[in-house]
Amino acid sequence: MSEVFHRIRRLPPYVFEHINPIKARARAEGVDIIDLGMGNPDLPTPEHIVNKLKETVLDPRTHRYSTSKGIPGLRKAQASYYGRRFGVKLNPDTQVVATLGSKEGFANMAQAITAPGDVVLVPNPTYPIHSFGFIMSGGVVRSMPADPNEDFMRSLDRAVRHSIPKPIALVLNYPANPTAYTADLDFYTEVVKYCKANDIFILSDLAYSEIYFDDSPPPSVLQVPGAIDIAVEFTSMSKTYSMPGWRVGFAVGNERLIAALARVKSYLDYGAFTPIQVAAVAALNGSDSVVDEVRKIYKHRRDVMVESFGRSGWTIPVPRATMFAWAPIPDQFAHLGSLEFAKLLVQETGVAVAPGVGFGEYGDQYIRLAFVENEQRIRQAARNVKKLLGSKTGQGNVVSLKA
Repeated sequence: MSEVFHRIRRLPPYVFEHINPIKARARAEGVDIIDLGMGNPDLPTPEHIVNKLKETVLDPRTHRYSTSKGIPGLRKAQASYYGRRFGVKLNPDTQVVATLGSKEGFANMAQAITAPGDVVLVPNPTYPIHSFGFIMSGGVVRSMPADPNEDFMRSLDRAVRHSIPKPIALVLNYPANPTAYTADLDFYTEVVKYCKANDIFILSDLAYSEIYFDDSPPPSVLQVPGAIDIAVEFTSMSKTYSMPGWRVGFAVGNERLIAALARVKSYLDYGAFTPIQVAAVAALNGSDSVVDEVRKIYKHRRDVMVESFGRSGWTIPVPRATMFAWAPIPDQFAHLGSLEFAKLLVQETGVAVAPGVGFGEYGDQYIRLAFVENEQRIRQAARNVKKLLGSKTGQGNVVSLKA
């Protein structure tokens, strides 16, 4: 028998497997770890959503199996959200599926549409499931630029012309995790036109649609006329409503793709616990004030991080959206790469971050910092980092990758 299963052999070690033991040892030694690594919202779920869950869970009828595609009320609420927010009309019965978070939806969509050897175009760096969902499904990933700038379309055309077989799908993620790049409707229009002409599906991850910091709300690719002929979009309630552990998300768009996802899910799950879905309906149909408050808090934390880390000697580019900053490794430590620098930060400063290499090899000169600590903790992290940057040595007791 093979010592490593086939699908597992295609997966590299998860980058946090290198960081987590160092954090655990430091905590065991009494070190106060300021964890800016995982994008795990620390804000409480709004009270009216929690109350709806508590009210619904008391009804024993809601304790039975649910439906894998989501209860009708939840699919209607998501369709209504798309109508209000983007002006996109969706049929909740055929163009909306509730998922166990956008991550599960993306992974199962990959299972639904990918044959062994199929080529998929994926940004690099990007959120890992965008690549590994297809790799686990037997597909082949070809890297695309993450920045939706003037070079993107040239890269897309080059990738399509030089890929054998021709790509079946293009992954988009704006606002982007980890880079925080944003895209406008003109960009989407150009991409949709090209993909329709070349019979390529578009899979858009819009998990950060409501976490933006200027007066330009991120658009949906489905706003482009005709996009629904080839596109599906994934959203999540984790960040928008501070519901990460609730695991509620959606896939919406092209009926053929949505039907394929629904069929795969019908074999794999019974959907989220019904009271959670009912509470999610209350969130989507409720006041936007709770979302405004979440956005305001993340914006303040962003500003504090940019200002305090800047004074510490580490320039943090100002993100326009998401709950992340994507920062180049300071020059004196660039030779370490992102994983070794992240280890050094934990060991020497007690600050945990996400190494950019965990999002693709083109992210190795960057670090992702999440706005998941309050203002005081962020300022303390900056003070801790300042002591390291002030040494200007770029050295430290770093655990080797080979250790």
